[in-house]
Amino acid sequence: MMKVLKSFVFAGRGIKYCFKEEVNFRVHVLASILVIAAGYFFSISLTEWLFIIACCTLVIAMEMLNTAIEKMCNIISTKFHPAIKFIKDVSAGAVLVCAIGSVLVGAVIFIP
Repeated sequence: MMKVLKSFVFAGRGIKYCFKEEVNFRVHVLASILVIAAGYFFSISLTEWLFIIACCTLVIAMEMLNTAIEKMCNIISTKFHPAIKFIKDVSAGAVLVCAIGSVLVGAVIFIP
């Protein structure tokens, strides 16, 4: 049981770190809060809530993975290396793809 509790503590530290150190993480959290507020305001359906929750969670989780990948790359090499640049660019691109997809889902839900 203590092992499980420690896992939650470590995970909480990771979230706290991202919130404290990563501007893009805070931007995504703020965007999620605004979208959730809009969902309440417009009384969206249960199905729409599921999509909103999934999109918000996915974008925030991807931003955290991107942060972890970037930090790991920085440990592997402090000098410029094309492979490290590629890894960082692809990781950031994955976040962008999720964010664009989430904006499209939001548009489908909120624009009509």
